[in-house]
Order: sequence, then structure tokens, then C-alpha cells
Amino acid sequence: MSNLLLVTSSLFGDSSKSSQIAREFVDALRNIHPGANFAERALTPDSIPHLSLEMFGATITPADKRSAEQALIAQPADEMIEELEAADTVVLAVPMYNFSIPSTLKAWIDHVARAGRTFRYTANGPEGLLKHKQVFVVTGRGGIYSGDAPAKVLDFQEPYLRGILGFLGLTNVTFIHVEGLSGGPESAERGFAQARHALSAILSTQQARAA
Repeated sequence: MSNLLLVTSSLFGDSSKSSQIAREFVDALRNIHPGANFAERALTPDSIPHLSLEMFGATITPADKRSAEQALIAQPADEMIEELEAADTVVLAVPMYNFSIPSTLKAWIDHVARAGRTFRYTANGPEGLLKHKQVFVVTGRGGIYSGDAPAKVLDFQEPYLRGILGFLGLTNVTFIHVEGLSGGPESAERGFAQARHALSAILSTQQARAA
């Protein structure tokens, strides 16, 4: 691991349960790989604008053909793509909102999904260009949606993220769910314990590879 990127997207900032577990994981990864470069992007309504027609027009215009105004408009998205391209390991902290993802994370996806840069169309169909990266998605969920849970049919979070990340070439994706957070203290504690147990196994593998 040489470049690690953490992307958070909760409205609750430092109080976010998904961010809490993701930061524990990132801290452990950085201890295992002390020489790795680290970048963090916090997605909030103030830090990331939703895609507009002007932004879309600027980003699909080749860089050498953009006006000065378009270059300025496209700069934030260009920087987000550069961060993602540079990373070999990406950790996404993703709360579940209304069975899906935060709108700020969707906005980030809209900015980094760019034809000719992070994916391309070929005679054989679309091809993701963000290959050979490892992605860990730490989710925070009030209910339980994994395994054989009855509510699994309402999980539009993991399937969507697997689909769009795969479209961009990010196919090595591991999900760590922190579930049952709204079911009372005991349920929440079980959710944290299960997530930490899963992360412990991942970290053991990382440690063995770094040895």
C-alpha cells in the first residue's frame, strides 16, 4: 500500500458510526503501512456541490479546449478524480439513508464518473479504467439488511455501490456492515463487535502481506 484515500459522507461528522469504524480501520492500516501517503475527503453539503449543467459541460470539455471559466468550474471534479486515481487503497464510510447512500456520496460519484477518464466506451461495451485498486466500504445501518434478514430486499446501498464501483473498474470491493444501530444498546454493540471482528481478519491479512 502506497496511497490511501478515506472518503466520509455522513451528516453527523465525527459522531458518525460509519466514520468511527472506518477511522479505526484506517488508523490500523496506517500503522501497518507507516510509509503510505494518506488523503481524506469529507463529503458534506458545503464541501461538494451536486452536479449542474455548467459543471457537466465543463468536465466533458477536453482540458485544452476549456475556457478559463470552464477550467475553474471543472477544477474540483478534476481534483477528486486525481485523488481517486492516485490511491491504491480506498476506504468509503457510508451511512445508509432511506435504504441507499447519502446524496453527497452520489454527488461525488457523479463528479468522478467521467467518460474517457475513469471509464470508456469500447466496441465490447463500457470499460472501467480505475483498475488494480482495493476498496473497503464501511457502512452504518440502523437495521439489519445482510445475510437472510427480511429487510435485505430494501438494501439499495450495497448493490448500487457494487454496480457503480465495478463500472469504474473497482471490482476488488469488501463491505463491512455496522448494522442494528437503531435496535437499542445491545443491538448496536453487536453491530460494532461484528464489524470489528470482520476488520480484524482483514487487518491480519494486511499484516501478513506487509511482513
